[in-house]
Amino acid sequence: MKPDLFEAPDYYNIDELLTDEHKLVRDAARSWVKREVSPIIEEYAQRAEFPNQIIKGLAEIGAFGPYIPEEYGGAGLDQISYGLIMQEIERGDSGVRSTSSVQSSLVMYPIWKYGSEEQRKKYLPKLASGEFMGCFGLTEPDHGSNPGGMTTNFKDKGDHYLLNGAKLWISNAPFADIAVVWAKDENGRIHGLVVERGMEGFSTPETHNKWSLRASATGELIFDNVKVPKENLLPGKSGLGAPLGCLDSARFGIAWGAIGAAMDCYDTALRYAKERIQFDKPIAATQLQQKKLAEMITEITKAQLLAWRLGVLRNEGKATSAQISMAKRNNVDMAIKIAREARQVLGGMGITGEYSIMRHMMNLESVITYEGTHDIHLLITGMDITGLAAFK
Repeated sequence: MKPDLFEAPDYYNIDELLTDEHKLVRDAARSWVKREVSPIIEEYAQRAEFPNQIIKGLAEIGAFGPYIPEEYGGAGLDQISYGLIMQEIERGDSGVRSTSSVQSSLVMYPIWKYGSEEQRKKYLPKLASGEFMGCFGLTEPDHGSNPGGMTTNFKDKGDHYLLNGAKLWISNAPFADIAVVWAKDENGRIHGLVVERGMEGFSTPETHNKWSLRASATGELIFDNVKVPKENLLPGKSGLGAPLGCLDSARFGIAWGAIGAAMDCYDTALRYAKERIQFDKPIAATQLQQKKLAEMITEITKAQLLAWRLGVLRNEGKATSAQISMAKRNNVDMAIKIAREARQVLGGMGITGEYSIMRHMMNLESVITYEGTHDIHLLITGMDITGLAAFK
């Protein structure tokens, strides 16, 4: 088991833009990742298994709903703190970050923002502590980039709703205690419902044979005449804008998380290049390797500044969905390119589990696709700057 020697790059002294609280939160998450995630994650990724024993630690570092108010069990932190926690967790593994960002932004966020006071008190404290784990049901087998075309639906049966349909590619589904599910009512209006494990007709088969996010549990949500109590409907917001508001929060976390994966690949490549001797000198002394490393640190620095500024705008309530979309697309694209370049620096060693790079590269192939593909985010920016939609 190799020690985690990671040192975070900060080429533009971005730490000076952070508060003491930001740095304390980040450093606590970084220490936890070094201690609890790095030593085991390669083994779990090879086995295609989520390390359930880390759930308690994720809760303890505030990874579940860090911006949720303390009265509901959250830490009451700001958006930059949330981003920094996601950065550090994804530095460890994208799949672990997926688990925590789904819990925070796609389960706790809608209950906090759209739920009743009774729902907040019932679910949020248990989700914050990790006693309950949640998942988010939006994507369907035939509706990914066009979630508004969903066919999952519910009918009013007087004293309950009857839910039918299916969701696919759902992180946390195999072990989730609750699911925030988006479905259409009899008028075609989209609503959120909290579906609890154990409800008759509700099942969560696991998705196997993934080459990406192997240390993350992914599955389906199947609803076969599930009776959902009427008090489980989220009353605060309906329409497609409701789940998309959750995705804004999650995409913001991804924009930060991808920086963590890129940092880890860069740090690994830099250390290896200084130590690897070829033709009687370290390969870091060659022009082409320096070009790779120089371009990596430049792109990481740009992404750090983009994420920090977006965090300021989120804290001020000024960030637009299109701005969040740009950061998600740019930073994930940056990270996957750095992973590929870093792999080349390591040569053949780069494909082994001895180093984290190939795992990051495979994980990022999912991150660049989920919660809005690279192409869809380009079209979101295009629509924002032209005023013209080009989605179809």
